[in-house]
Amino acid sequence: MRNFSPYILLTGLSALLFLPFLGGVHLFDWDEINFAECAREMIATGDYLRPQIDFMPFWEKPPFFIWLQVLAMQLFGVGEYAARFPNAVVGMVTIVAVYYAGKRVVNEKMAQWWALMFAASWLPHFYFKTGIIDPVFNLFIFLAFFQFSLLRTGDRKWLHVFLAGLLLGMAAITKGPVAILVAMLALAAYILMNRGLNGYKLKHLILIAVCAAIPALLWMVVTAAAHGLAYGQWFMNEFIQYQIRLFSTEDSDHGGPFIYHFIVLLVGCFPASIFLFQYLSKRKESAAPPLDFTRWMWLLFWVVLILFSIVKTKIVHYSSLCYFPLTYLAALQLYRMGNDGFQLKKWVKGLLLFVGTLLALVIIALPMVGVNKYKLVPYIADPFAVGNLNADVSWSYAECGWGLLYLIGIWVAAAIISTNFRKGMLLLCVVQVLMIQVAILHFTPKIEAYTQRAAINYFEGFADKDVYVHPLGYRSYANMFYSRKQASKSPEYYSVRRDDKGRETPQPNEHWLLYGLTDKPTYFICKIMDSVKYSAKPNLELLGSKNGFVFYRKK
Repeated sequence: MRNFSPYILLTGLSALLFLPFLGGVHLFDWDEINFAECAREMIATGDYLRPQIDFMPFWEKPPFFIWLQVLAMQLFGVGEYAARFPNAVVGMVTIVAVYYAGKRVVNEKMAQWWALMFAASWLPHFYFKTGIIDPVFNLFIFLAFFQFSLLRTGDRKWLHVFLAGLLLGMAAITKGPVAILVAMLALAAYILMNRGLNGYKLKHLILIAVCAAIPALLWMVVTAAAHGLAYGQWFMNEFIQYQIRLFSTEDSDHGGPFIYHFIVLLVGCFPASIFLFQYLSKRKESAAPPLDFTRWMWLLFWVVLILFSIVKTKIVHYSSLCYFPLTYLAALQLYRMGNDGFQLKKWVKGLLLFVGTLLALVIIALPMVGVNKYKLVPYIADPFAVGNLNADVSWSYAECGWGLLYLIGIWVAAAIISTNFRKGMLLLCVVQVLMIQVAILHFTPKIEAYTQRAAINYFEGFADKDVYVHPLGYRSYANMFYSRKQASKSPEYYSVRRDDKGRETPQPNEHWLLYGLTDKPTYFICKIMDSVKYSAKPNLELLGSKNGFVFYRKK
């Protein structure tokens, strides 16, 4: 029991961090609602092999994460808590996994720092409270790399080979072939760096590739048996085309500069990201941990960062696989500073204070903007943003105190680090964990009230009613999930859209919904800048508007 007690303690503490209050705020459009709607439609149709959106095939992601959400919805019911529950459990597993890995490759002290860094950094912690696909995918990839690294040090090599391949395959049916791409790029970089396999066996690599194919092959075979080979071929073609489009073009207006993910990781992974800069300083050599795992973590970090900096579509969580190597390398520096007496360089400490102060000022500014939002309106040209600001959200200057406490905590912790490194770091981590909870529980619901709550409340008013609710001029999944949309029985509901590359995809027939003889009552929503166009239509009755959204009913 003494050997298991750290894992039991970590499981309990991480459960307290990740499981409560998952349903405290609506799911955010698109990504969270996208996967949750796929899970809801699986339950509604009883078809658990084919992901669907709007009861039509959805080829953008494989089904594994959606299956996890289905299980959670069967347990807790369809809703926000169930949609986020899988990632909360993955968060608990992740904290235990990094502790085990750190203890295995270095020692228990370093393992403690690693678990602490993961829990105390903004984005690594925050994503365990969401319903997006990446935490599950990232865990599988990391565990696959960990098992592969054990091939050089572990005794049960064939077990490590099998697990590395199987975990890589599970990552592939969670998010797609990017799992294989990342693994191949990292392996290629490793071979170039070491001018060979450096002790790894070619037969092991071949068997890993075979094992990695097992999960996807099983899913495809079962799906083809149930729905036909033609469906499987069509799905793979559309899926691969979508992945290529993400890589080569900006999808859904999610573009950004090459350094986008560098900035995201620096600020979003604070404070772990700061300690990476300690590597840039000259230092004495210590009793270094096994070099090979550290080398793999550096390779994984740079492969993911550069790959998604090249990818045209820029979304914050695309670089989230970096969280594992980033927190590992940060923890390694903390362990060396605490154990071998290395000093935190002055300029690194200055960077810690600069980024921490910047984050604190943002938190301080949020209530100030909320109180004085009407003073900002004359300077905002976007009518939708102005409409969002009209949301009835209560703010007070007293809420600036959260940011002030965070600022004081960071500066006090940095001062203590200079005299007592361990106590200063523990204080910094405690401040971080507490502030992350405040941000999730206090500030996130207020931000959601501005961005989408008016629309979601509108959709919720149609829950379980047999109607059409359709967004005009913008894309959303919230109208489906929150109205508990039922499948249309009308053959006229879907139309075929041909994109600029000649691909034909079904989508709701907007012209029919607006002008046709629909078989259900039909309602619409649009953003305020499009309302002039739709309000002029004689067949639409204006129901009202709120916070930048305008609502209609077809007469």
